[in-house]
Amino acid sequence: MSNHIVVFWIIFGLLLFTIVYCDKKYNMLRDEGTASIKAYSWSRVQLAWWVLIVLAAFITIILSYAGHPIPTLDSSTLILLGITTGTTAAARLIDVSDRQNPNLTNTLQDQKKESFFLDILSDCNGVSMNRLQAVIFNFVFGAWFISYVLQHFADPSAALFLTVNCAISPAAAKECAAQPWNYIIPVMSQNNLILLGLSSATYAALKATENSPTAKGIAENQQSGALPNNNQPNPAPNSVQAPPPAPDAGTTDANNETTTNQ
Repeated sequence: MSNHIVVFWIIFGLLLFTIVYCDKKYNMLRDEGTASIKAYSWSRVQLAWWVLIVLAAFITIILSYAGHPIPTLDSSTLILLGITTGTTAAARLIDVSDRQNPNLTNTLQDQKKESFFLDILSDCNGVSMNRLQAVIFNFVFGAWFISYVLQHFADPSAALFLTVNCAISPAAAKECAAQPWNYIIPVMSQNNLILLGLSSATYAALKATENSPTAKGIAENQQSGALPNNNQPNPAPNSVQAPPPAPDAGTTDANNETTTNQ
């Protein structure tokens, strides 16, 4: 393992410790609600996730190539950070709007923390698909981002062959080879950025409906049993009762005889 990779993981760990400490002390990753133990906010966790990855790579490049110019971030990295920042801002505006609405009480943000994963994956109806897809996409792309950075810290020249601008001409390749620190952080394609943007937009759009009276009414009715819950098994149909047994023929004749004698 190269020294660059060791430095990356040390910085990653220090930044992660800082984020966890700030969350424990200042609720940096939590919703702003009235619960005694506030739930985690997915939009804030998403922003912290990408800031952690990009900043760890950026600082490692600066330390590994001390004496060289500070690396220039590609526009795709800036767009990526813009998507996560915009998602956090949109989620914050939705929360403020819900809290200022006098018709809404006991919002999702006021509910007590359950667990980290349930908090970021759940709305008032439980685990939701719009949150699940956002978590999966961001985790997968984040893991790929880290893998790319580590691979090209070990072999910086390999990144030059994957960069379009460096493959235009021999002169461009030579210029890129003279500045390898600018090509360690990956360049995300336009389609991948669109995918992450759509994923975040879907989360933000549906988050705006999580505290609506209709959504909360459905959840409360399912909990009380007024409405069927799709996650619960359907009750077995009522069993058909057997008809009463026919009277015994001997008993009937005896009764008729007694009536005649009377």
